[in-house]
Amino acid sequence: MSIVTLDNLAVATPDGRVLFENLSLTLGAERTGLVGANGVGKSTLLAIVAGERAPAAGTVACNGRIGVLRQTLSPPPGASVADRLGIAEDLARLARAEAGEADADDLALADWDLEARVAEGLADMGLAGLALDRPAASLSGGQLTRLDLAGLLIARPDLILLDEPTNNLDAAARAQVASLLRGWRGGALVVSHDRALLREMDRIVELSSLGARVYGGHYDLYAERKAAERAAAERGLDLAEREADRAAREAQQALERKARRDAAGRKFAAKGSEPKILLGAMAERAENSGARGQQLAERRRAAAAEAIEAAQAQVERVRTLAFDLPPSGLAAGKMVLAFEDVGFGYGGAPVLEGVSLKLTGPERVAVVGPNGSGKTTLLRLAAGELAPTAGTVRRGAWAVLVDQQTAVLGQAGSVLDAFQRLNPGAGLNAAHAALARFLFRNSAAHQAVASLSGGERLRAALACVLSGVEPPQLLILDEPTNHLDLSSLEAVEAALRGYDGAILAVSHDADFLAAIGVEREIRLG
Repeated sequence: MSIVTLDNLAVATPDGRVLFENLSLTLGAERTGLVGANGVGKSTLLAIVAGERAPAAGTVACNGRIGVLRQTLSPPPGASVADRLGIAEDLARLARAEAGEADADDLALADWDLEARVAEGLADMGLAGLALDRPAASLSGGQLTRLDLAGLLIARPDLILLDEPTNNLDAAARAQVASLLRGWRGGALVVSHDRALLREMDRIVELSSLGARVYGGHYDLYAERKAAERAAAERGLDLAEREADRAAREAQQALERKARRDAAGRKFAAKGSEPKILLGAMAERAENSGARGQQLAERRRAAAAEAIEAAQAQVERVRTLAFDLPPSGLAAGKMVLAFEDVGFGYGGAPVLEGVSLKLTGPERVAVVGPNGSGKTTLLRLAAGELAPTAGTVRRGAWAVLVDQQTAVLGQAGSVLDAFQRLNPGAGLNAAHAALARFLFRNSAAHQAVASLSGGERLRAALACVLSGVEPPQLLILDEPTNHLDLSSLEAVEAALRGYDGAILAVSHDADFLAAIGVEREIRLG
């Protein structure tokens, strides 16, 4: 049964730029993962399905109740847990009924099993016993996300909409989101680049400017199909290029044959042994035949060029954005970083205590643990941004920290400006060459930093910190994948796999850590 039907939708930005068009999609009681490049309109599509925004064209038909899990927002001042769940008024109505103060409207609207659903929903999301009058602002970001998930379980809508639900969550909270979806019996439309979560889907829908393309099955099947499409596109381009070469050879051979015939005709005519009228007829036939042959060759060349253009466009649509990191020259046995019984505190309870670790050569190490366990603090100690309050940190190689906000870029100016600020010794030509290696070619180097997508920001940050005169030998990454779409994520993983330096990374994305070759973990908390 269809819960929501989208028919021939088109959506544009306020300045008239078309995000997508010709989109038709039916959402029923299945779990649908929505993927696509950053900026293509995934969150906009969720807003349209939720009835919060109208499309520029097309229709939306809804046959059920819709619940929305938004990217976690700070609760307003004074809001309670019950307010956050949207049940404060319903609870007040039940309280009046229990006190014998309910009127006819209260009794008609009373949700008599609400309290049981609230207790069950909170317990399912790991919040059993949470006081409903507790200020919502006192909860952590992860607790707020779990509370919002519990709200969906309590409300029991027919279709739930989730927009990047696992961003900024630790492993335990991510598992609870996956658990909710695994047991959900209604429909779900989930925007995410979390591959573990996308493996819980029944199908993947890829959104592009051309509309929506449906892939049956979960993420791994989608990835296999995309890999097959890339291979087919590459084969198609190779075939088109070979056909163009063949057409060009045949055209050249035809020209050479015509030149030989023309030379032979001129030689024959020079003998003067045939009447002029006959020679004229022979010349006209040769000219007409040559023109037809040239026209045929031109048509073949034009067709081959069109085939190459179409094949190249197809390759560009499916090709993963790829770039390489420059070599660091890190020796295998070099001591890169050592913590010896390190502790750190801001004056109250210590954030870290008794941490010891050592990185030697191009090791890849992950720092894991629940939110609040001190992972970012450890990375800042490793980068030299903080000094330990106990123990010793020794650094044997130059390190650079890239956080999830890519703060190293700043917000003002262009990519080129950021590069020159961070690499003052590099000339303009060297700066352009370095940025081109990271796919910021020509005018792209002059893009405003503030206008970049998440994937572009990370690529620009890596270009700026890794392309100086002496590249760092330790790359420290703090949740680098939070704002990347799947294509950008694959490109960053491929680049980091080829990096010859050491990596110290914090990430809740197990697929990312495996893809970049993490060899061991340091667990906190």
